[in-house]
Amino acid sequence: MTEVTFKGNPVTLTGNQVKVGDKAPDFTVLANDLSEVALSDSSGKVRLISVVPSIDTGVCEQQTRKFNEEAAKLDGVEVLTISVDLPFAQKRWCAAEGIDNLQVLSDHRDLSFGENYGVAIKELRLLSRSIFVVDSSDKVTYVEYVPEVTEHPDYNAALEAATSAK
Repeated sequence: MTEVTFKGNPVTLTGNQVKVGDKAPDFTVLANDLSEVALSDSSGKVRLISVVPSIDTGVCEQQTRKFNEEAAKLDGVEVLTISVDLPFAQKRWCAAEGIDNLQVLSDHRDLSFGENYGVAIKELRLLSRSIFVVDSSDKVTYVEYVPEVTEHPDYNAALEAATSAK
């Protein structure tokens, strides 16, 4: 298991962590209109999955804005941001911030994504900051479990992986 800290304190990640080369586990999360969204819905496309603990915090906001900006330039790549925030809060935040190049999804109901990708933080019922790239054949081509939840991921490495996964 990857060791992760939140504000310097160790946390327990539950679920099954994925590795490069694995078949991407399917999951079901909720869109802002409460419709279900599964990874399998976008099969045949490259997906960059940006995982944030809560959309309403500084680093999470910056991460989502960065990938929203880059999504406009990533032709053929679907960008998903997943958190456990309620879909209503995500919708309100996206509208206020002008986030419209990526899909913001909620894992609040089942922790389906969190458990299937090994990023559910047991102590906080949040998701641990991480990035995954899944190619068009549903193979995981990039994984980053950020060791300190309050720090930024490696944006450049994730974007390069998404571009080369096409």
